Order: sequence, then C-alpha cells, then structure tokens
Amino acid sequence: MKTPEPFLKVRVHDAAVSPGLLGLCVGYELGEWRTEQLADHAMEWLPEFALTHKELEGMDSSNIVRLMRHAAANVYATEKFQKRGEFGELFLHAAVRQVFGSLPAISKIYYKTARNDTVKGFDAVHVVPGEEGLELWLGEVKFYKDINQAINDVVQELHDHTQSNYLKDEFLLITGKIDDEWPHSQELKSLLSPNTSLDEVFSKAVIPVLLTYDSKCVGEYEACSSEYCAQFEAEVRHHYEKFAKQTLPNVSIELFLMPLGDKQSLVTCLHQKLEAWKNL
Repeated sequence: MKTPEPFLKVRVHDAAVSPGLLGLCVGYELGEWRTEQLADHAMEWLPEFALTHKELEGMDSSNIVRLMRHAAANVYATEKFQKRGEFGELFLHAAVRQVFGSLPAISKIYYKTARNDTVKGFDAVHVVPGEEGLELWLGEVKFYKDINQAINDVVQELHDHTQSNYLKDEFLLITGKIDDEWPHSQELKSLLSPNTSLDEVFSKAVIPVLLTYDSKCVGEYEACSSEYCAQFEAEVRHHYEKFAKQTLPNVSIELFLMPLGDKQSLVTCLHQKLEAWKNL
C-alpha cells in the first residue's frame, strides 16, 4: 500500500551504536514549531493504523470518508484523551514505516477488547521482509512530557515484555488477529508458533522504542538553523546515553527520540483533528 509522503526529518541516525539511535525532528514554519502540520500528517496515517487489512484493501473513493470516520472512532473513544497512549502509537507506526519500510501485521487499535480500554501488549506489530525471511518488529512507545520518566517506564516494560511467559501469551493473541489474506500471514504465524523456539524469534526480532518529551532545545529556536541542528543532536545524544546505560534485555533495539515543542498543545490539536473526522 502506498504510504504518506515523509514528514519527520531523521536529523540523527546512528546505526553504529547499540541500541541504534534515531532523532526525529518536526521542524518549524513561520517561526512556530509545526504542531498542526504534525497532527495533519498523523491523520494521513490514520487509516493504515486503525483499520484492518481487509478494510484497507477495500478502500476507494466511494467509502473513504466512512472508513476515515471509522478509523477516528477506533482511536478516539473517550473524553479522557490527554492520558491515552494511542497518539504515541500512531507516531511510532509512522516512524517505523517511514524509516525502515516495515509492514503492519495487525491493527492493535482495531482489536480493542472494550470501549475506552487501551490495548495491552506491544504498541506495534510490524514485519520487515528480507532475504532471510521476516524480521519481527514489536514496538514500545512512551508519549510523555518528561524524558526521564519515559526512559524509566519503558525500560521496565522492555523487561516485562521479553519474559518467556509474556511473549508466548502475546504471540497467541497476535496470531489470532492476523488476517489470512495478508501476504505474510503464514510466515508470521509460523514464526510465532508455540513450536518455534524463542531463541529463533529473538534472532529475527527488533524492538523499536519511541520516546517523546517536551524539549528545551525545540523551545529555544524558531527555525532549523545550524545552531539548532547542533543543539538538537547534542540533546538527543545526551538522552540516548541515559537510555543506553540502563540494563536492557538481550534483544535488538532501535531507539527513536522525538523531541516535542509542547505535548499538551499537540494532544489538543490531534484531538481536534480526530473529532473533525469522527463527526463528518
């Protein structure tokens, strides 16, 4: 499926370190951090993020508005939108798709167990096809204002979510949600089978971690000047070092750091966009 045009600037990308590091820059327009433009871009990813494979395959000019309404309703299901994590999951989805060309295996938002409940487990389930078969990308995100709290919480989740019993239960849930008509369904089901050793799964697994935070650097500038770019990279690498010094599980990790101008303003703007689509 054709993806939206890239919006986020990968201003820092260091594949030579472990975990890998990516710094995502939103940028400025007319002296302002691009809050509304980022929210508009997120809406472009909404159908792929919130609809099933079958719904996406059937989308055309006759039903696109109805399906966008449906996608918005899947994400936005409560007035308590400030504390919900779906916006972060949407950004994680877009970042992994844009940078690594991953393919979403299931829509976790679609499979809400009950209205107003967050979906448990990994925040994204993607694959990246390669010459040696599928890579399994299981995402984690913390859509926070405070980077230190984001690091502390995601490290704990990384350990919890890579425990044997947790993974086996999660793989069973994921397998039951894979659309048989999706081109990679049988290969992914085989990889996630209880008969497949977790050693084999880990050898083909990557955990993309997206952390957001209200950034001092972003707040001090009005354009992507050379000084801004240098300070942006310095800030991102500083926070990366704090993350990399933690005791992390023995699995491949790609850390996406996404500094924000103001999380609360972004959440409000995203809410307004979703409301507009939901009420069309």
